[in-house]
Amino acid sequence: MTHPAFTDEDVADLARRLLDRSLPKAQWTHAAHLVATLRLVRTRDEGLERDMPGIIRAYNVAVGGVNDDVSGYHETITQAYLAAIRAFVAALPAGVGDGEAAARLLATPLGDKAWPLGFWSRERLFSVAARRGWAEPDLAPLEAPPAVREPSP
Repeated sequence: MTHPAFTDEDVADLARRLLDRSLPKAQWTHAAHLVATLRLVRTRDEGLERDMPGIIRAYNVAVGGVNDDVSGYHETITQAYLAAIRAFVAALPAGVGDGEAAARLLATPLGDKAWPLGFWSRERLFSVAARRGWAEPDLAPLEAPPAVREPSP
């Protein structure tokens, strides 16, 4: 899958527009979720497990969405990606800018929307219980995220 390229400024702007709820809904893609989370982990990581649900829920409502038992905020998916992105950031070499970090992140298996389905069955992952709260994986233990690697040209 090909993902858009991001500059350092693009990454910062994406996170800012998520936080101030000015990001158009059409731009809230899987890649945007990951890149905004990457920036938030790099700039304000403390308490993000607690804060991210409110950030996403408020954004969803601001763009006309809902947060209910079938759409909107999903606790298990959010917390799984947050943990994986946090580990990814911790493994980045010093001096890697946000744009380069985004490219590297999107080049890992995390860049594929189906990544969680390697750990959770579809039935469990998309259950109301998993949407509302953390659900342990039922297919494989959640392992460390993929190693940091250079993006493909």
